[in-house]
Amino acid sequence: MHKIMALDVGTKRIGIALSDYLQVIAVPHSYISRIPEETAVEKILEIAKENRVEKIVIGVPKNMDGTEGFQAKDCINFSQNFSGFDIILEDERLTSEEAEERLRERKINFRKEKGLVDMESACVILEQYLGK
Repeated sequence: MHKIMALDVGTKRIGIALSDYLQVIAVPHSYISRIPEETAVEKILEIAKENRVEKIVIGVPKNMDGTEGFQAKDCINFSQNFSGFDIILEDERLTSEEAEERLRERKINFRKEKGLVDMESACVILEQYLGK
């Protein structure tokens, strides 16, 4: 069995979540700086190798009308760094709001540590994919 990785790709940070080996449960893993991008790609590949990942789900923030704006196109372009993996592009509209709500419910102060929202967003993206 292999794990599935999800990425919440932002302009500054990338949130990472992983499934369990049964591909049922999503767990926040970490967040990394996106800059420099080649270092971010190396770290993601390292995490993928350590966790026996074959599939990467990348959140694509579409506009509310379903069109792809600049950020969505940026995420799609970023996905091209992972040619050796099965890449799934997952609509991630409103995942940050969902992530913030989850953190508030657990009484986690994410205002000082924005990376926590990125990790939780990656988890929401992965849960959406696993629920299909």
